[in-house]
Amino acid sequence: MRPLWVVGDIHGAYDKVRATLLRAGLIDFDGSWTAGDTHLVFLGDYLDRGSNGLEVIRLIRSLEVQAPEVGGQVTALLGNHEVMFLASLVFRHLDPHDRMGFREYWLENGGQPRDADLLEPSDLAWLSRRPAMAASHGCLLVHADSLMYLRLGGSVDEVNAEVGRLLAQPDPDEWGLFLNWFTERMAFALNGGEGKARRVLDTFGGERIVHGHTPVYVLLDEVLHGPTLGPGAPIPYANRLCVAMDSGMAYREDAGFIARLNAQGVAEVVAFPGGAAQ
Repeated sequence: MRPLWVVGDIHGAYDKVRATLLRAGLIDFDGSWTAGDTHLVFLGDYLDRGSNGLEVIRLIRSLEVQAPEVGGQVTALLGNHEVMFLASLVFRHLDPHDRMGFREYWLENGGQPRDADLLEPSDLAWLSRRPAMAASHGCLLVHADSLMYLRLGGSVDEVNAEVGRLLAQPDPDEWGLFLNWFTERMAFALNGGEGKARRVLDTFGGERIVHGHTPVYVLLDEVLHGPTLGPGAPIPYANRLCVAMDSGMAYREDAGFIARLNAQGVAEVVAFPGGAAQ
């Protein structure tokens, strides 16, 4: 089975994600794909918070084109910050005074006007086509540790089709509801979390849920009460039915990792900047 590598929330930390992909042997110094038939999955939240979201998007887009040339694959999922960003752009002409508050909401959550100013039509089209879910190697890959996906459909394909429909239609009520759902987190870490995780897996398939959205140090501090120092690592939890992958790389100078997963779980971790690969 070809390797599966997963990258959590990047939030504009272009230099960090590029250095970590290089360290893992997935790209070269020029940013070109060197990972062969690897399946590389990005879990969403490419922009906001950090200053180089557009560079992150264009790196992923470039790898998405290069990988299939040698049998590889790049999957880039939709995160809630992509929806915030898109809403601020989609509704700016329909709501130039921002009475609906989509632009204000984006800016309050780390929106970077530079990303909007330099965005090209092809970048906008690419963002609007991001799937919400994917499956690979027994993993159900999503952005959020939330039950919201159950409200959107009964299969991976159904959810992706529904999200695609929503993003193609500028209905502010639907977008607002979707953004509200996307704020939910920690569904699988709080009371009854294991049962909720099993419900999601029974619906969509897979052996474990792999998600971003909630930084690992937040999950450790607020729920699991573990150490929070160093570059961090993925956290298996809910009786190993879930793996948290948001390294918080844009939030803390010492944070940042990516991981290779297999049928048993986390097989390898590559950390930024000085943490040893595991």
